Amino acid sequence: MTSNTETGGVTGTADKDYNLIWYVEACLSNALRLESYIQDAEREKDQEVVELFRKAQADSRKGAEMGKELLRSRLGGG
Repeated sequence: MTSNTETGGVTGTADKDYNLIWYVEACLSNALRLESYIQDAEREKDQEVVELFRKAQADSRKGAEMGKELLRSRLGGG
């Protein structure tokens, strides 16, 4: 969204915080979805695709962990 209007009044969460929460959820969702894709590629014995999806899954997990750490620090959870 490219608006100069803060929408936190609607959600009860400042846009910057909401966006960070969304990012973590998207990374986690992507990691979960990729597990299914990995299984599909394994079933077809396509190791090249398996490796690609495993790397993408690891990247998604890393993004989620980085986002969770930032959320923890901002929400006072250590």
